[in-house]
Amino acid sequence: MNITAFRHALEKRKGQREQIQSTIQVLKQQIKKLKQDLSQNEKAREIIREVGLATQKQLQFRISDITSLALEAVFSDPYTLEVDFVERRNRTECDLFFGRNGEKINPLAASGGGAVDVASFALRVASWTMALPHSRNTLVLDEPFRYLSAELLSRAGEMLKKISEELQLQILLVTHSGELMEYADKTFKVKQTKLVSHVTECTTVKKIGGEV
Repeated sequence: MNITAFRHALEKRKGQREQIQSTIQVLKQQIKKLKQDLSQNEKAREIIREVGLATQKQLQFRISDITSLALEAVFSDPYTLEVDFVERRNRTECDLFFGRNGEKINPLAASGGGAVDVASFALRVASWTMALPHSRNTLVLDEPFRYLSAELLSRAGEMLKKISEELQLQILLVTHSGELMEYADKTFKVKQTKLVSHVTECTTVKKIGGEV
């Protein structure tokens, strides 16, 4: 190989080396950025985990406490509502149980349907209080306590009245229960004749705590 050919080969190798060095620098910068992104992602994941746990605790408090208080207001030996958050199919799901004497009971297997009625109503109220922004402060219920006895219906009516007043929540209730009607601010009687509904209004006020 003559000197000219050797010089050309040397220059070519120098160019290849510079290109390789440039590629190495680019790859180093990319690796550095990827490490930074990985660190940020890990921090973000930890923040999301902490926020998720805090949210679960808040949900557990709202759902469990509000529902347990509603059950306590109606029943003399009430269940409590237990809330468990579990991972299924890479998603967090919420399981609800009735609790009594340290045991967890499937609500649908609990004795009678009255407790489920009260719990279902309380869950609707809890969901409304947690919604941001709130929907209109109105709940429409159709025979929500159909499995409660007359004595328990009276307690349920008092609970409805107090919740309505404390949360400024308007409750529109369809019922055949005279016990619940006694706690209404207004009642409307609907009578159907030949598929035509006739509505008449009568006002009912229930004394609670000695006050009208």
